[in-house]
Amino acid sequence: SSFIKAIPLWINQKLWMKEIIKKELNYEGIVLFPEHHESHAASAFFASPYKEAAFLTIDGVGEWTTTSFGTGVDNKINILADIKYPHSIGLLYSAFTYYTGFKVNSGEYKVMGLAPYGEPKYVDLIMNELIDLKDDGSFKMNMKYFNYNAGLTMTNNNFHKLFGGEPRKPESKLTQREMDLARSVQDVTEEVMLRMAKHIKKETGMKYLSLAGGVALNCVANGKILRENIFDDIWIQPAAGDAGGALGAALYVWYQYLDNERTADNKNDFQKGSYLGPEFNNTEIEDYLKQNKIEYKKVDDEELVNITADLLAEEKVLGWFQGRMEFGPRALGARSILGDPRSDKMQKNLNLKVKYRESFRPFAPSILREDLSDWFNINVDSPYMLLVADVSSNKKIEMNEEQKKLFGIDKLNIKRSEIPAVTHVDYSARIQTVTKETNKPYYDLISKFKEKTGCPVIINTSFNVRGEPIVNSPTDAFNCFMGTELDYLVVGNCILEKSKQDPNLKKDYTKEFELD
Repeated sequence: SSFIKAIPLWINQKLWMKEIIKKELNYEGIVLFPEHHESHAASAFFASPYKEAAFLTIDGVGEWTTTSFGTGVDNKINILADIKYPHSIGLLYSAFTYYTGFKVNSGEYKVMGLAPYGEPKYVDLIMNELIDLKDDGSFKMNMKYFNYNAGLTMTNNNFHKLFGGEPRKPESKLTQREMDLARSVQDVTEEVMLRMAKHIKKETGMKYLSLAGGVALNCVANGKILRENIFDDIWIQPAAGDAGGALGAALYVWYQYLDNERTADNKNDFQKGSYLGPEFNNTEIEDYLKQNKIEYKKVDDEELVNITADLLAEEKVLGWFQGRMEFGPRALGARSILGDPRSDKMQKNLNLKVKYRESFRPFAPSILREDLSDWFNINVDSPYMLLVADVSSNKKIEMNEEQKKLFGIDKLNIKRSEIPAVTHVDYSARIQTVTKETNKPYYDLISKFKEKTGCPVIINTSFNVRGEPIVNSPTDAFNCFMGTELDYLVVGNCILEKSKQDPNLKKDYTKEFELD
């Protein structure tokens, strides 16, 4: 069935891609196609800070490869080994995404967020029945349980029988079973990635590791690799998924094919905060606001930061739209929704009233780099929100015996630390470190918030609602502001207060987007 569905696309488009590109661009030169995992590897190594490093790429599948490793030296990469389709840790994770009722290729991060609510009850079953994992991290999957090879779903009746029931219906109530399934596949994935990392270290002897591919967005597993001290340091491509393939292809051609020089210092990566998208200056922003008769107040940079920090300290929730947009799936303080992490109601309210998504979903903290080790058990740069670490013991609030007995979603409402809104149920957080060099306006805001409250941390989540792409333009930002329960919008040097806006400007635009 999947062959019948796919073959018209191949015959009409994919087989003629070079000709289509030449025609559409009116181009007569050479069209180059790096392989999928070559592009991932190029995005992992060439954008990294390292002169020499090993790389690991893991995803669902690209052409026939699902996992590869190799080495990068100066301006060349070399793939040493790979694992081929249908054996894929990315597709194993996606099978559980499908089975727990979430959308494949977008809901995997929900499974990761759900995992700490569960117990690893199914780990042995997965290891014994679904995957044959070797000491070096290589594996084969038992295709008896999967349908993605020939059908249009991820799992089949054998899988459903093995785990005691049909897949959860999307949007239906989550139960402890889904949480236990999520925890189990997360634990298996972490074990696979740890074994791979140890093997790569042994084979290559490299001091550093860089990662890409959709599975490299599993920041919990990344944090484990870092804590095991297998490598001196690791670096993860911010756009680790297929979006980063475009960057990887360009870097591959620039360095590998055209042999251009590459100068790395083992410290600073080449993505400079990943603020690579469009930006809108104050004139463009004000023109839009005036044309649409939108009420706003314009202030200078200093007053902007001061007012915004006060609003955050008053537990207001606001949209923050500044400078060039982020490249990659994480909001990094350019197109972000911000809140006060000290509020124990903020996580639930933000999820349900602003993002319109499941209440269990965790939020990330943005923290001043110099304050990192005071608040979290980690002391390496994490500018791209791709590492998870625990809250420092001196900031934790230990649970009492009664609270420790709670299961599943009941764990959500317990205050676990001085920053409960960004502390997940297992005391972890997905961290973004912020420096003056990469994002001065955002750094100044967090610094001012610290000055006023003593807390160098704020909540940072992407400026959008569930199913919607992150906002790009002032128009997108205003629509999202008016369509949600955000209190304020800070766009460029303009501050908009919800209560002063014309309610007729509000429109329910969320129906335009399919739920994720």
